[in-house]
Amino acid sequence: MAIEFGIKDRAVGDDTHVISVTGEVDLFTAPEFKQRVMAPIAAGVEHVIVDLTEASFIDSSSLGALIGAHRRLKSRGSRLVVACDVEAIVKTFRITGLDGVFELVPSVEAALGGRAEAA
Repeated sequence: MAIEFGIKDRAVGDDTHVISVTGEVDLFTAPEFKQRVMAPIAAGVEHVIVDLTEASFIDSSSLGALIGAHRRLKSRGSRLVVACDVEAIVKTFRITGLDGVFELVPSVEAALGGRAEAA
């Protein structure tokens, strides 16, 4: 039984990009996930929001992709925000201690609201 995986991305203004994931990000889908997260960063986008509100699972390879993206953005004074209200995924961030690394918010709207306040 194949689990559906989908990924969409969109620009929000000139310096913010949202990557939205549905389904599972695992060993098989992580390469596409990583490429789609890193592409706007390589293009110079300053703020990246990874929307996991419709994701059902993430594994260590996807966490590694997020860590790499976070480090690259942070090194140039930019930021990555993770939007997620899925308890199992939020728990993964807590167990690994990554809730102290990433800014976790419950929705893309909250992430964009925080961006508006920071501007």
